[in-house]
Amino acid sequence: MVRKQVPGVEVFGGIDLNLSVGGMNPAAVEHMTQVTGSYGRLVWMSTFDAENQVRYSKQSRPFVSVSKDGELLPATKAVIEVIAKHGLVLATGHVSSVEGLMLLREGKRQGVRHMVVTHAMNAPILMTVPQMQEAASLGAFIEFVGGSMRLPDAAATVQRYADAIRTVGPPFCILSSDLGQKGNPLPADGFAEFVAALRERRVTDVELSRMTKQNPATLLGLQ
Repeated sequence: MVRKQVPGVEVFGGIDLNLSVGGMNPAAVEHMTQVTGSYGRLVWMSTFDAENQVRYSKQSRPFVSVSKDGELLPATKAVIEVIAKHGLVLATGHVSSVEGLMLLREGKRQGVRHMVVTHAMNAPILMTVPQMQEAASLGAFIEFVGGSMRLPDAAATVQRYADAIRTVGPPFCILSSDLGQKGNPLPADGFAEFVAALRERRVTDVELSRMTKQNPATLLGLQ
């Protein structure tokens, strides 16, 4: 819709493998690739319905699993196969940090060229810096999201992000807003506040450009 309303602006989307699309469903991913224009580029492993999310939230409801007993499920490997086949982006979603690394290793094994760890430091993922470094070594970008800069812990959170970005390295990082929810700032406004907060913590304009423009373009296969 944005492409039609704003000529010259390219917008890309994807599919989130929650229960609403059948969970870990390779057929749903395959169907997305058939949409005219090939604008669907990303495949998120389950977020809201991820087993890790449900357990972290201490809820009692159905969930989507990606692994069992330390091994990825056949359906998960089948989804990764479709991602590799069509040159899509593997995004780890809300799986655990350990499962995220399992997905990246399998993605690399199957030849997936574009991978990203979904807001690695946020709950319920909670990746450590060494885990993020391993993820980067596997060829994945590490995503850091601003959310709302108006929350009480926003300043401390951004400082943790800045420290982690410095350790992992801006060439391996991507910045996003993770906004759009009711009651939160509009994505563009909130993202601007997030970038400004990082700049205050001595993240340079060159590094910010790398993480907000060049790395996302590489992830989407645009350069």
